[in-house]
Amino acid sequence: MLYTGAARVDAVRLGHFNIKDDRLTYYRQKTAGQSGIEVVIPMHVDLAQVLAKLPQDRPFLATRNGTTRSENSLGNMMRKWCDEAGLPKCSAHGLRKACARRLAEAGATAHEIMAITGHKTLSLVQLYTEKAERTGMADSAVAKLSQRTNSEKNMANQQ
Repeated sequence: MLYTGAARVDAVRLGHFNIKDDRLTYYRQKTAGQSGIEVVIPMHVDLAQVLAKLPQDRPFLATRNGTTRSENSLGNMMRKWCDEAGLPKCSAHGLRKACARRLAEAGATAHEIMAITGHKTLSLVQLYTEKAERTGMADSAVAKLSQRTNSEKNMANQQ
């Protein structure tokens, strides 16, 4: 979930059958009755290594006996695992937010993040990324501005 930004409802349904040409491909469950947003994500090398070790005949987050886990079951298990790891403020949904924040910190645009997370509007992406590393993003923005030639720089209200 950290590398896909998938919501719980989508994450529990994903499996090797969703991998095509080194991309994870699925339709968001939340928008299935509407426009059916398709998410097509290139596989991050770290994610590919983990998924390669999982059984091919079941969803990635299947139960111990190989059946599809419900989204609520995943939420409950994540709560248990986070508590056991001493991370009481962490959650499954927190991984989705962290994915968006990490993408923002890496310089991804809001629209690029939306392509990964499958969000339909910018407002939620902005909410998830508002805590992105602002100092690093400010450094990046000034570096971009500094690369422009003087003839490209326009000043408003020159007098």
